Amino acid sequence: MIDSSAFQGKKAAYYTLGCKLNYSETSTFERMLGEMGIVPVAENEKADICLVNTCSVTEVADHKCRQAIHKLVRNNPGAFVIVTGCYAQLESEKVSQIDGVDLVLGSNEKANLIQYLNDAWNADSSGKDEHLHRFHSVKTKDIKTFQPSCSRGNRTRYFLKVQDGCNYFCTYCTIPYARGFSRNPSISSLVAQAEDAVKEGGKEIVLTGVNIGDFGRTTHESFLDLVKALDKVEGIERFRISSLEPDLCSDELIDYCASSRAFMPHFHIPLQSGSNEVLKLMHRQYDRELFAHKIHFIKEKMPDAFIGVDVMVGCRGEKPEYFEDCYEFLASLPIAQLHVFPYSERPGTRALSIPYIVDDKEKKVRSQHLLELSDSMTQQFYKDYIGKEALVLFEKAPKGKAMNGFTENYIRVELPASLSKEEYDNQIMKVTLGDFNLKRNALRAILT
Repeated sequence: MIDSSAFQGKKAAYYTLGCKLNYSETSTFERMLGEMGIVPVAENEKADICLVNTCSVTEVADHKCRQAIHKLVRNNPGAFVIVTGCYAQLESEKVSQIDGVDLVLGSNEKANLIQYLNDAWNADSSGKDEHLHRFHSVKTKDIKTFQPSCSRGNRTRYFLKVQDGCNYFCTYCTIPYARGFSRNPSISSLVAQAEDAVKEGGKEIVLTGVNIGDFGRTTHESFLDLVKALDKVEGIERFRISSLEPDLCSDELIDYCASSRAFMPHFHIPLQSGSNEVLKLMHRQYDRELFAHKIHFIKEKMPDAFIGVDVMVGCRGEKPEYFEDCYEFLASLPIAQLHVFPYSERPGTRALSIPYIVDDKEKKVRSQHLLELSDSMTQQFYKDYIGKEALVLFEKAPKGKAMNGFTENYIRVELPASLSKEEYDNQIMKVTLGDFNLKRNALRAILT
């Protein structure tokens, strides 16, 4: 039984690391705690409860998680500290022993956050150790629960979690171990959440998950079925697909999005490497020829489409000639932006058995080459739209600061502070796209 009276008026601090899915889930946790009477802590106040939602995609991410926990414990003495997320699943017991931590919840347990919090809060923690250091997690094969999430937090756009987990087990990746196998809710439940977002004034929803193209394993539906159902939700004017594996980005899906009511000409497709030899070492589910077909087919159907691509550099086995092959392949494609990240050794992954190792210095050099390529791609993409009219969904900005928003095809647009007004928040407005602001990586908006 939950005793919410014990939590009335308590103040909570939240810290999120990692992907958009994590941020969406944290917003859901905040709402769940809010329903118990727990309020967000104000600036310079001490929190009674701290929740850290962790990431473990790289060794650096693990380090940042530990740093965040230490900082929250230091700044909020005596607070009840909860840690969840991927790092909490992979290293539950280790994380629970960090000074100041009370409760660690793995991927299967976070859906029952309130019950675990209630039980631990009311436990007798007297004795030598003032913190509980409890942890709850199960093995990967036993991760079955799905934590629904459709939240916007302090942002304008909603993030709708449509899928969790992954069955791919790429050689470099620990996410399947942290998130479990692929699973999803029903289309009808997701449509209902989208309709709730409409009632709250939402205009744009981003579909998130770990491997969202794999939607349907649990319910025997398909991702295309989901897209078609969401497209019918009146009131949501824009849908975006956050990240879609190339082998799961069907031509039928692309064709439907091109003529849909509300799905935007915006795709984010992970490549990881443009070398077929490296893709084989990674155990990816496609080759670069299939990837190139998807990119060209998107641009054929949606010439204005913004296409973002994930690329990993310096993974085991990436010899210099393979990297050059990757670079030339990327440079040949009509891509708008690259998300570049260096390979990180992860314990327990099969990549550790690959003999060729790229040193950190060379990883940085390769990353810089790709980042420079990405900058030139983005600037060229933006340049083609300068002087054109576009519809922009603006997001609230701090008082006296420029407002930002995105066009239908994901061009970042900045409205100068002198023209920004609070009533523009969450409004879709027609603007003329002005010159490029290099510092902000955005086009300046001219109100029409």
